[in-house]
Amino acid sequence: MRAAFLAALAVSLPAAAAPVAQFPTQHASNVNPDTHLVLRFASQPKLGASGQVRVYDAASGRLVDTLDVSIPAGPTERATGPYPPYLATPYDYSGPRRTNADTRPGTPSAPGAQAVAGNYQLTIIGGFTDGFHFHPVIVHDNTATIYPHNNLLEYGKTYYVEIDPGVLSVADGSFKGITGKDGWRFSTKAHGPRPDATRVTVAADGSGDFNTVQGALDFVPEQHPGRVTVFVKNGDYEEIVYTRNKRDVTIAGEDRDKVRVHYANNEVFNPHPANIGTNELPGSFPSRRAAFTVDHSNGIALLNMTIETTLQGQAEGLLINGEHNIVSEVTIRGWGDALQANGSNYFSDIKLAGGGDTILGRGANFFRRCEIESHGAYMWIRNTAANHGNVFVDCSFRTQGGGQAVLARLPANKGKNYPYAEAVLINATLSGISPEGWGPVDGDTSHLRFWEFNSRDEHGKPVDTSARHPASRQLDKVRDAKLIAQYSDPAFVLGWQPVLEQVSDQR
Repeated sequence: MRAAFLAALAVSLPAAAAPVAQFPTQHASNVNPDTHLVLRFASQPKLGASGQVRVYDAASGRLVDTLDVSIPAGPTERATGPYPPYLATPYDYSGPRRTNADTRPGTPSAPGAQAVAGNYQLTIIGGFTDGFHFHPVIVHDNTATIYPHNNLLEYGKTYYVEIDPGVLSVADGSFKGITGKDGWRFSTKAHGPRPDATRVTVAADGSGDFNTVQGALDFVPEQHPGRVTVFVKNGDYEEIVYTRNKRDVTIAGEDRDKVRVHYANNEVFNPHPANIGTNELPGSFPSRRAAFTVDHSNGIALLNMTIETTLQGQAEGLLINGEHNIVSEVTIRGWGDALQANGSNYFSDIKLAGGGDTILGRGANFFRRCEIESHGAYMWIRNTAANHGNVFVDCSFRTQGGGQAVLARLPANKGKNYPYAEAVLINATLSGISPEGWGPVDGDTSHLRFWEFNSRDEHGKPVDTSARHPASRQLDKVRDAKLIAQYSDPAFVLGWQPVLEQVSDQR
């Protein structure tokens, strides 16, 4: 009788709520202000369609940040209007450079966007005040990661977090949100690294100077003596990284395959203004679609990590604009325009994978010992007569998907062409390249330099180039010996000599 009563009581009582692990942990101290807020459940949570996450200053009770999950993260279809719907006016190239100081504090913020801010989520990244669309909460397996708006939490503060019940739920109904001043409470570090620090660390688990790559890059001033190193410890960094107007910065991962910086970003989710094609001046390139962007920056060294965008479409893994930049031992995955490189950049021992027009840009770019995979045309190079284009020495090209692709194409682009386009392959290994190798090519080809020397197949045998596009050229070992030697020298192509040891030692 007693056993039957206890069994019935057990059925009628609700099951105890499964524990939810918090990061930062309850009452944690010395937390980096760029932290994400992470909840780990016993089972996979479901992201709701309503409710808010709120962060308060515990001392004053001031509401510091609000994330409303009822607002869509960003567009899922290409905009049909003249400008993205969140911009009241087009990007202003002629105005003064805008900085993060123009918008702190404020969430979300973007010039002219307040009236329509409810359309999509917006945050400021790297001082780019036109705003980025972003996911305020991302769920993977049993983990929900909450992304506060950038640069709102401060050093030397105690915060508490409230989460409405509708934001996240689990199948057994045990998670009811978090409320009150003591539901989830943590304190940030008293201060950050010294302003003149020459080395800072990033660690996703909070053990470094910063939790995010973006947080570390925001710390580095535009002007500083010597070289600053951002060392990124092994971990998963799901974030859009955008930085510009920096110089002499090394961003080095601990292990190429264990440091992963990625985001589900593309041209639809974060479109650029329609007038981008009318003025692409240094420092005024308002592209938001890459997972990792380095814009108008000189002397940047990006080393030893994996960077990727996880959305198809026009979506760079890496977009880099500037001079004297080095990318070495980095894996880059994107889709169309997987790598966009403008200015002068040296790439060594990178692995690059994309879906077509895999390399886009205006040069000059020198590639050495790089492995490049593509599902379609490998490049669309747009350099002018003012500089060289893309030069590849001892690189491999492998077409994916069982088809064949061309090395480069040069179609007219909205009536505009690039008659001085240059793509030179020296000692390349080719697999899955179509017999014509190059094309289609529109317009004048008299200045075109689509050149090859000593192309081999994956077995080391010479490639049959007899059906190559007539606008391309095979270099001769004897007749073109001087050209081959010149184009094998990065200093000839770039106008400067890369010294990889100087930046690699910073690791």
